[in-house]
Amino acid sequence: MNNILLLGANGQLGRSFLEHQELSTFGHIVAASRDGARFDGGSAEVADLSSPATLSTLLDKVQPAIIINAAAYTAVDRAEQEESLATTVNGEAVAVIARWAAAHHAMVVHYSTDYVFDGQASMPYPVDAATAPLGAYGRSKLAGEQALQASGAAYLLLRTAWVYAPHGHNFLRTMLRLGADRAELRVVADQYGAPTSTDTIVNATLAALTTWQNADATQRGAMQGIYHLVASGHTSWHGFASAIFEKAHARGLIPQLPRVLPIATAEYPTPAKRPAWSVLDNKSFQQRFGYALADWQEGLDQVIDTLAKQAR
Repeated sequence: MNNILLLGANGQLGRSFLEHQELSTFGHIVAASRDGARFDGGSAEVADLSSPATLSTLLDKVQPAIIINAAAYTAVDRAEQEESLATTVNGEAVAVIARWAAAHHAMVVHYSTDYVFDGQASMPYPVDAATAPLGAYGRSKLAGEQALQASGAAYLLLRTAWVYAPHGHNFLRTMLRLGADRAELRVVADQYGAPTSTDTIVNATLAALTTWQNADATQRGAMQGIYHLVASGHTSWHGFASAIFEKAHARGLIPQLPRVLPIATAEYPTPAKRPAWSVLDNKSFQQRFGYALADWQEGLDQVIDTLAKQAR
């Protein structure tokens, strides 16, 4: 059975991959985290992407046929002061992984971000739209994209956006925490994107891997490239927060329904400039892999349902 190396096993996405378990149908999963510990107490290898030179030893040991890179430096604001570290993790480490994969005929599934765009568009970004990141995080992720594309490795490069899960640090969990205590919140209403749950990303990735495994070499060559893996539809952060509260209140997760006041980005300054328009066109993913990406509200319903079950 082939080995599958899952990097970033303790992150939002990595944890969702391990909890879904379907990934094991593609091979033996070797989980890896920065410190070799795992959220559920299971076994894990050490994979510290801030020390790229150490990764080849791990790759030589595991000999993966598939590498799923769910690890990343994701502290968008802190990256403005730590661009070198962000670029090491999101760029240089990806280059090391990709070069190893090319030399050993492994394939790489790598996740990137809407932050590679400047957010000045008014229509969903196609996969071949010009990149122009506004900040250090976006530049570091673009460096990873370019390294993977230049490596000669077989790859699927999946850009996603506004990622959240029932676990980890994310907008949904922050809103639920604040909404439980406050009668009123102010949320940015002039940034737009498609909130995308890790469940959506995992299920779509598994569909893509199934198509890949069933393809011949020529088909795989045509399949390789960049895709936008985001939920369908779009909303603002204000719209997302309002939907979170309505659904959470209906399921008894918060005692009251807080008022959500819309504010402009200028009223909520952050060290890193965010793209105002982060809507990505996901049609090519759906067509290539025959997998429908549902509206963002469906993904939110599923996550809220999960949290409601956990709260019982």
